[in-house]
Amino acid sequence: MPLRPLGIGEILDGAVSTARAHWRTVLTIALGIAIVTELISAVATHTWIGDSSSIAALEDKPNPTDEEIRDALVDLTAVLSVTGVVTILGSVLATAMLTIVVSRAVLGRDVTVGEAWADSRSRLARLLGLVLLVPLISILALAVPLVLAALTDQVGLVIIAAIGGTVLATWLWVRFSLAAPALMLERQGVIAALRRSVKLVRGSWWRVFGVQILVLTLLTVVGGIIEIPTSVLAGVVAGNGADSFFQGSATDLTWTYLAVAGIGSVISSTITLPIGAGVVALLYIDQRIRREALDLELARAAGVAEQGRES
Repeated sequence: MPLRPLGIGEILDGAVSTARAHWRTVLTIALGIAIVTELISAVATHTWIGDSSSIAALEDKPNPTDEEIRDALVDLTAVLSVTGVVTILGSVLATAMLTIVVSRAVLGRDVTVGEAWADSRSRLARLLGLVLLVPLISILALAVPLVLAALTDQVGLVIIAAIGGTVLATWLWVRFSLAAPALMLERQGVIAALRRSVKLVRGSWWRVFGVQILVLTLLTVVGGIIEIPTSVLAGVVAGNGADSFFQGSATDLTWTYLAVAGIGSVISSTITLPIGAGVVALLYIDQRIRREALDLELARAAGVAEQGRES
């Protein structure tokens, strides 16, 4: 990565180039996390949905009993809770370790999985708190105005509150979007990392927003390109038909279906996790270069590292 302010294309290219240049470390981290996450999610899905008689009753009966509805809600809550927790923990671990990889790559240094784990493990608890806090703040920014407006029973006010809450939630999300790399690379606490992100984003909100939305869109498209065909294939292999992905029921979630669809999910996560983490880390570094002349410090550090290798 050139040690100067970066354009959007250079940030994207830098994230992809880092994944390619350090593919062994990146692949081990992303693939390992994706496999574990998908295995746990598949077991939870099959246990509480695929074998759930209460959910099958909701699909088969036009008028299910209250007990069947209650049991179905319990099953759905269980699987969503397990998959949600596993996804969050996997995201935290991937963000932490891959951020370390990117920060070393900027200096031209290699990093092993063991080194990335050693550098990140002491900050995982704080990063988990941050990952939970930022969405909570955004949700509250959207929900509070909606609830207050709903109490007035005025449709127009509810619509205005929904629009205003969405704008506020988006504004806060972008303001705090660089907190994770600040926490990891500057060894900040949760609140200090949030303040650090606000400082770095100040004056560049639209630029940071544009990069984040572009990357989110690209990763969503890439994930869909991989996961939708494999889900359709899973329906065919499982004997449910090619249209089962669009019209299937919970009873179609057999082990065969989950295994084939899970392969697509693992491949998608293995590709998107490193790129997503890399873009955020490089965007953080770019903002520090623009505001704090970090490129001069990085150039000196890279020079010291190069001299160390030559000697």
